[in-house]
Amino acid sequence: MKKRIFENGIYYVLVGDYYVPELSLPNETRSIGRWGRLHREYLRMTNPCVFNDLILTGKLWTYLADLNEQAENRLSLIIQQMKEREGITEQLKEKNQMAWVGAMNSIRNRAEEIVKYGMIYSPVGGGM
Repeated sequence: MKKRIFENGIYYVLVGDYYVPELSLPNETRSIGRWGRLHREYLRMTNPCVFNDLILTGKLWTYLADLNEQAENRLSLIIQQMKEREGITEQLKEKNQMAWVGAMNSIRNRAEEIVKYGMIYSPVGGGM
């Protein structure tokens, strides 16, 4: 039986003559995806204190996976709204594929910029 104590909000385990923190990572299986990787790098470069705090508390992966899901959902919603507003339909796709592809590429690029600067390149908690 390991000797274990709880102090300062952390469990410590006796290893030899020393007590060491008993650290465990959360069971996170979701991918952080493209948006999570972008935000992770942004945090690492612009806000290393928050970045290190998230790493040391074991919350970084969960935070980035949540952010990735939110960004993907927001991107889909923005693309759908822009398609409706600009009248990009399946009929246009059938009539003039090149015009449809050009319009969809434009919409996707604009939507990605909105997500990047609204969620990814903003301080922690910003834009959410």
